[in-house]
Amino acid sequence: MQPIPLLGGPVRLTGALDVDQRPTGIIPRRLPDWTRPQVPPFMVAVATQPSGVRLEFDSDTRCIELHLKLARFEQGPAGVADAVFDLVIDGDVTLAQQGEGGDRVWVDPADPNHVEIRRGEPCTVRFEDLPAGSKRLALWLPANARVELIELRIDPDATIAAAEPSGLRRWIHHGSSISHCSEAHSPTRTWPAVAARLGGVELLNLGLGGSCHLDQFVARTLRDEPGDLLSLKAGINVINMNSLTERTFAPALHGFIDTVREGKPDTPFLIASPIICPCAEQHPGPTVPDAQGVFRIIEGDPRIRRDSLTLTMVREIIEDIVAQRRAAGDAQLHYLNGLELFGEADLDDLPDALHPNGDGYVRMGERFHQLAFADGGPFA
Repeated sequence: MQPIPLLGGPVRLTGALDVDQRPTGIIPRRLPDWTRPQVPPFMVAVATQPSGVRLEFDSDTRCIELHLKLARFEQGPAGVADAVFDLVIDGDVTLAQQGEGGDRVWVDPADPNHVEIRRGEPCTVRFEDLPAGSKRLALWLPANARVELIELRIDPDATIAAAEPSGLRRWIHHGSSISHCSEAHSPTRTWPAVAARLGGVELLNLGLGGSCHLDQFVARTLRDEPGDLLSLKAGINVINMNSLTERTFAPALHGFIDTVREGKPDTPFLIASPIICPCAEQHPGPTVPDAQGVFRIIEGDPRIRRDSLTLTMVREIIEDIVAQRRAAGDAQLHYLNGLELFGEADLDDLPDALHPNGDGYVRMGERFHQLAFADGGPFA
């Protein structure tokens, strides 16, 4: 097989904004290099899980091999999820393969900064019997595992060229684990990937599990990255970690929008509120999974929690802020109620009472496409 350089050659690493370079390979990273001093430790881990990241190139190869090392996260009683790679050929999702082995990472749900690692070995993912002739290839990396890319290989006599820019509008989305989509069936079936494919746009997914807290370094990333469409799906992590209150949430959201608008004053910007989470609809967080992996509210002293937020309050605040700013002249700022994406009728596909399952994510993507990209939508 013919080795192909992962950096500085014909391969485009789309959906990543930086890489960690190691002696053995590279790890895609979904936040810019300048954010490193500002990113909390747990967020470093989720930023290196490549949701929406893909290797793009043109080639007439009939076989592709990707040698890599995984770091897979244990997810409560479910254990370690499969790390699935999708190969898209000329725009169609054609093949899927699973990565094996690698490191196993356990994160304490009560303390996300407490991490235990069991070391494993690299593996090779192989796609065979590809169609003859030159074709546009996009190898999507798993959303639910860190991937150290060691070597990409094609047939010995095959040719390879850089993929031409798609010319599509670029959509930048930021959200929580519900936008990161670790539970998706495969990387092209996260809800942002489904919506992007149906909407005919190029996706940059900044869905970062447990890490959507209206951080200014993320707002500056949305401000500075080239993009034609913007969206923010915020609120659930604020409840999960009780990180903002009724007093601080609205100013933080205003500040996030202000920062983005410094660089993109007229770009369509859609802000979505949280989907359903039964335990937090009328009760403030924080939330933790129980022994069965189902998320529950931690009860606390009402005197301390009187300024804490519920999901009902968060939706009202977001809707009010968007309405205020539209009335003040920001006609390209839009609101979407998260219950329109995933609501009470969808609870059968919410197995841990917080995250949709794979079928739920596909349905969310289809609904987001209809609400945002179809005629009359903010991204039409």
